[in-house]
Amino acid sequence: MKIEAKNLEDYYNNVPEERKSVMLKLKTVIQKNIPSGFEEMLNFGMPGWVIPHSLFPDGYHCKPELPLPFINIASKKNFVAFYHMGIYADSSLLN
Repeated sequence: MKIEAKNLEDYYNNVPEERKSVMLKLKTVIQKNIPSGFEEMLNFGMPGWVIPHSLFPDGYHCKPELPLPFINIASKKNFVAFYHMGIYADSSLLN
């Protein structure tokens, strides 16, 4: 199930009620623990936290015009998905 949304607020407002609390709890935990400088945005059609071009100008390797994705969450048909792109983890990006 894909949620059609134009922005983050629209996405969270359209999450089915049975998954909304889980999504909002995940959002809270991520925001409390993600390093400063990362930005939350609608990314690949779902809420995501990215490393902005101001911290990593090269961007996403497949589409350098996009910021580097780090974590995404999504409400799917029967579950809540958590995507962590840790393959790019590099402590030098966080300094």
